[in-house]
Amino acid sequence: MARSPSSSDTSGLLARSRDGDNAEPLTISEISQSLKRTVEDRFGYVRLRGELSGVKRAASGHMYCALKDDKAVLDGVMWRGNTGRLAFVPEDGLEVIATGKLTTYPGRSKYQIVMDSLEIAGEGALLALLEKTRARLDAEGLFAPERKRRLPFLPRTIGVVTSPTGSVIRDILHRLADRFPSHVLVWPVLVQGKGAAEQVAGAIRGFCEIAPGGPVARPDVVIVARGGGSIEDLWSFNEEVVVRAIADCSIPVISAVGHETDTTLADYAADRRAPTPTAAAEMAVPVRADLDATVADFAARQRRAVHRPLELGRERLEARVRRMPKIESLLQPQAQKLDELSERLRRSLHDRAGQGRERLAGTAARLSPRLLNQALEKRRDAHARVRLTPELVTRPIAQGQSKLDSLARLAEQLHPKKPLERGYAIVRGDNGAVITKQSEASKHSALNLEFKDGELAVGVGDAPLSNPSPPSPPPPNQPPARAAAVKGRKSTPKASNPRQDDLFG
Repeated sequence: MARSPSSSDTSGLLARSRDGDNAEPLTISEISQSLKRTVEDRFGYVRLRGELSGVKRAASGHMYCALKDDKAVLDGVMWRGNTGRLAFVPEDGLEVIATGKLTTYPGRSKYQIVMDSLEIAGEGALLALLEKTRARLDAEGLFAPERKRRLPFLPRTIGVVTSPTGSVIRDILHRLADRFPSHVLVWPVLVQGKGAAEQVAGAIRGFCEIAPGGPVARPDVVIVARGGGSIEDLWSFNEEVVVRAIADCSIPVISAVGHETDTTLADYAADRRAPTPTAAAEMAVPVRADLDATVADFAARQRRAVHRPLELGRERLEARVRRMPKIESLLQPQAQKLDELSERLRRSLHDRAGQGRERLAGTAARLSPRLLNQALEKRRDAHARVRLTPELVTRPIAQGQSKLDSLARLAEQLHPKKPLERGYAIVRGDNGAVITKQSEASKHSALNLEFKDGELAVGVGDAPLSNPSPPSPPPPNQPPARAAAVKGRKSTPKASNPRQDDLFG
């Protein structure tokens, strides 16, 4: 028989309410939410000091980490909106002070702190972070000495990255005006606080992106400057984004952050470190007065270098002039010789004129009319004795005619076509040249024979005949092997011998 529900159950298998017990069982979600409300109400605002561990950023932008000390560990989370406002980059091992509220995470039955802000716990922790960042960047070679570049001797344009309202820019401009007035481009930025590092890095990259020869002059050197302050005030110049911007800058950079005792990571990355902004201006440009004095000294040395050879040459010339004899002493013998020659010339001309007069008088005596008449009479008598006969003219003509007839007979006998009348023929090749040898005739495809009364063209066989005996006549009603082509100025009659069509074939 079954027991009724009201009967007691001593086995403990079923959960039953007891008399007087009003505590109903809670679900896991209910107790988790209750714990969450209790913890958040009790610890709605807390400040915790601990060491960061397991820092990681999710793709959503949230940051997850753990805060620990030597005895306990507490998980922490910072939402994306708060991580963007951090003044430093959280890293493992960094001691910080976290401000936020405690809450629970029911999904894992854990409690955690939701951080609203993070601050570095004291200057010692800040210096530890600084040294850690410096060692990491130094290992990448950003501070290597071989990366340092020489500053231009006389920059035309100087870029300055600093606050436009502070005393730093006034000190730089005043110092440049005293030493060497230059064209200055100021890129105004925040030098401390949130967003200062990004503005400084953007200004450095902006100067590098200015194109040479554009409407805005590209700086020849860039000065990154800020006045003195605590390590927190100068922290923007320790940020990695600023250090990398300085290291990647294609323009030489002078770092002038803080006073002489202040050192930032920007000083390590820059090409030159200046103890103060005023010293940076002194490094950037020389002293114009010193340059003017140097130029004036060079000009004076140049003038002395030019004038000294002239002075030495003048002295040497004067010394040589003093050693040279006087002009009068050099010209006196020549002047005396000139006077002597002049006198001799005068006497010679007088004597020559006298001799000419004497010769003229002798010649004039021979040209008297009586002498001329005598000579004329002699020539007339000689002409009268000469008798002109026809033989004097006809004899030379007859002699010349006889010689001409002899030459004509010789020319007729030597005429090249004269042998043609005696049965000879002239053999020419296909190029018109006269052939005198059988070996030459065999080289032509056709020959031209010139006879007394005309020309005859004949073919040449493959090989000449060694025996010049006439070939046998061809059988009747059969044409010859090669027809003779007749050409010339007049027609050539057919040869009486039909075998005469090829001389060598």
